[in-house]
Amino acid sequence: MPILVITGTGTEVGKTITTAAVAASAVAAGRSVAVLKAAQTGVRPDERGDAQEVARLAGAVTATELARYPEPLAPGTAARRAGMAPVHPRDVAEAAAKLATEHDLVLVEGAGGLLVRFDPAGGTLADAAEMLRAPVLVVASAGLGTLNTTELTARQLRSRSVELLGVVIGGWPDSPDLAMRCNITDLPDVAGAPLLGALPMGAGSLAPADFRATAPSWLAPRLDGTWDAEVFRVREAP
Repeated sequence: MPILVITGTGTEVGKTITTAAVAASAVAAGRSVAVLKAAQTGVRPDERGDAQEVARLAGAVTATELARYPEPLAPGTAARRAGMAPVHPRDVAEAAAKLATEHDLVLVEGAGGLLVRFDPAGGTLADAAEMLRAPVLVVASAGLGTLNTTELTARQLRSRSVELLGVVIGGWPDSPDLAMRCNITDLPDVAGAPLLGALPMGAGSLAPADFRATAPSWLAPRLDGTWDAEVFRVREAP
């Protein structure tokens, strides 16, 4: 698995912090890692973008972004409004393939959900994953509504014959409600893929050294971690 595409079921589900955890766990396992942000929106030139945030938390990773647009909108819309060139799926695929010749693992982080548009032609992260023939990791929220968005994402991937590696819950609270606890059992079912981790809420606020030391405990062995889905289910599910 030299290239892994990481998408979310929507915005603000913990995609960047999950990417950082995957990167940190891979680095701890002795792998060289690159993080590619397909399109960064809503960040000024002097601000830290998602790829740089991953590098801050995960440590020794190569951080790259293909384009940066000032307004916090879908990449295609943000590029049009800024009068800037859009990013095309082919650009993402080519950049990821090049990084894969120099690193053991390349993590491609999208913007928002799987079908957020990059360009006027309607190109998406799903198109890039299809070109790369790379598996996709889906980051989902814990609470009510996540089953629908997760299943829709999984169905879209299956329709393209793109492998869904698994699902990670991007933020697990200290006191989960009933819907969250039930979703532990239901998420793998609707996704047709295993639950591969659960990040504690607020993980991104940890000091980088603490983040790197703890990240493997949030992720399953498939992602270079030590997290056990069955132990988690027994402890948290109703």
